[in-house]
Amino acid sequence: MALKIRLQRHGASHRPFYRLVVTESLARRDGRFVEVLGTYEPQAKRANEEVKLKLDRIDYWKSVGAKPTDTAASLIRKVRREAAEAPATEAPAKKAAAVEAPVVEAPAAEATEA
Repeated sequence: MALKIRLQRHGASHRPFYRLVVTESLARRDGRFVEVLGTYEPQAKRANEEVKLKLDRIDYWKSVGAKPTDTAASLIRKVRREAAEAPATEAPAKKAAAVEAPVVEAPAAEATEA
């Protein structure tokens, strides 16, 4: 049984939505699959919602012998590249948030006696 990591098309006409799945190489494009590894929405409104993959599961299936298709391999490379760049860009933001002075609440106004 030869396993492939490939895209499975869903969505409507002119509005594609893909799932990255592990499937047998002889199965139909949108047919039976073993596991869903993530999603790819090329027309997503936000760039961070375009590709969502489970990299740990992809690594597992590759270690077992599953071969990604060319398109799937390019998406995996793209996500790994973004994951490697993300900690470098998020670290200054976290430090800046930690440096900000804590907000101190003003004491409650005393009730006036009538």
